[in-house]
Amino acid sequence: MANFTTDIFAQFDKKWALLCAGTKEKHNTMTISWGGMGTLWGKPVVTVYVKPCRYTYGFMNDNEYFTVSFYPEECRKAMAVMGTKSGRDINKDEAAGLTVKPIGQVVTYEEAEVTIICRKIYWQDLVRENMPEDAVERFYTEEEPHRMFIGEVVEILTH
Repeated sequence: MANFTTDIFAQFDKKWALLCAGTKEKHNTMTISWGGMGTLWGKPVVTVYVKPCRYTYGFMNDNEYFTVSFYPEECRKAMAVMGTKSGRDINKDEAAGLTVKPIGQVVTYEEAEVTIICRKIYWQDLVRENMPEDAVERFYTEEEPHRMFIGEVVEILTH
């Protein structure tokens, strides 16, 4: 497995990432700024969060693998498209101008600097009653809370 060294807080929150689930033939990708990396059950893991209203949610539930990929600053507009348009309505890959790159059972993009391939090992819905009141008021007054997905890192690709 390749080594990945970064300021993980800036990587997710400031630079964003793309989360992709599905196959080359049928997948969806969304921009994420919530996520984390660490260790669980002695395995390196990535944790991501997806709201039930997002098109990617079904792909995350239905597939064993997903990718989290990071991009150079010149891809910022493409990442904005991936975060503001729905794959239900358009071909986001084309709209964003990104080049699909299938890797085994998963998808990433040629433009990625780093792609982390994950095998889903756990999921759980976030519960409003366990959250700080300000988080509920800010994020969950009109939509259901996120589902947390944890994936074991099976490979890290640097492009």
